[in-house]
Amino acid sequence: MSAKIRLYVEHPLGPGQSVALTREHAHYLFGVMRLSAGAPVALFNGRDGEWLAEVAEAGKRGGTLVCVEQTRPLQMPPDLWLFFAPIKKARTDFIVEKAAEMGAARIVPVQTEFTNSERIRQDRLQAHAIEAAEQCGGTFVPEVCAMQKLDRVLADWPEGRQLMFCNEAEVGSALRLAEHEKGRPWAILIGPEGGFSDRERARLTALPYSHVVTLGPRILRADTAAVAALTLWQQALGDWG
Repeated sequence: MSAKIRLYVEHPLGPGQSVALTREHAHYLFGVMRLSAGAPVALFNGRDGEWLAEVAEAGKRGGTLVCVEQTRPLQMPPDLWLFFAPIKKARTDFIVEKAAEMGAARIVPVQTEFTNSERIRQDRLQAHAIEAAEQCGGTFVPEVCAMQKLDRVLADWPEGRQLMFCNEAEVGSALRLAEHEKGRPWAILIGPEGGFSDRERARLTALPYSHVVTLGPRILRADTAAVAALTLWQQALGDWG
């Protein structure tokens, strides 16, 4: 028995564990997908791996699933954080979705001097990360943090974490990621549509833990740059190889 539908739930998962469905999940499973008692559903909560469950009770406003067996253990991503300056709504959603799919452990919107968006809907972006994990088969969901000022992020930088600084002004230079040791904490920083200010660029370049990288001979849109940077890092230091 295999499940075609995967759901993220907050409830603990384990052998024989019953899981009460939210109204939204019940509507999706029984109103939209037309599942009935005995139908299989794959569940994960970001902690207990993936579990095969069966529909025990089905109703219009609620229902219950029962865990049968674990189908996949929890697969943690590399210790990689993505910092990015929010842009237009749909493209910010895209960045969060792709970061979740590509194995970022934490996603942090940052306010830079040239950031166009002054606020985000953290709950909505977290929902996009959950949906991306549901669709890509992930068992872990990255935390989407509240927006933070870049100056504060750098002031509170955790010891030992390296920074891949994607500087659009450094066309022609390249970071040899393969020369670095795997398994260390890293972060990637993507700037806003207008790029970093001269002050920010000078500060970021001077940081002892900062490694400047170019993403090619052309200036990329912020959402494209995020995907390109994640790809480069994962191929060299992540869990793709």
